[in-house]
Amino acid sequence: MASLNRVLLIGNLTRDPELRYIPSGTAVTTFTLACNRVYKTPSGEKKEDVSFIRVVVWGKMGETCAEYLKKGSSCFVEGRLQSRSWDAPDGQKRSITEVNALNVQFLGGRPGAGRASGEEYGEHQGASSAGAHGPLEEISLDMPSEPPSSGGDVTPF
Repeated sequence: MASLNRVLLIGNLTRDPELRYIPSGTAVTTFTLACNRVYKTPSGEKKEDVSFIRVVVWGKMGETCAEYLKKGSSCFVEGRLQSRSWDAPDGQKRSITEVNALNVQFLGGRPGAGRASGEEYGEHQGASSAGAHGPLEEISLDMPSEPPSSGGDVTPF
């Protein structure tokens, strides 16, 4: 039976990312992403729903996220859902479902964009890492500036 576990999110960080290192020396960064959904009720009233999603980023990509993202930063996260559970110090069983990030792209303006030099931002407009988690495919959210030309009778969607 086929299965798929892929998550695509765009949102804003609710607080600064937290970077730590596990005993093997691998970096792990966590942050919470707020994703908004605006919809209309059957009566026509506009409503907004916010989901708060915990994101975990490993390795060099995690270090880059911790360095350049901050509370309020907007980013695109591609990853997979992962559930885990543990016994809390009070003896209760705890569990969480979080996104294990495979790719993080920073959205919005560069920090210090008004400056003459963008060196503080460097080449870290986004982060991706194959590392110990296997090869990753890059995806692009860029849309072409013009639709491809066609014979004229094709309706683009």
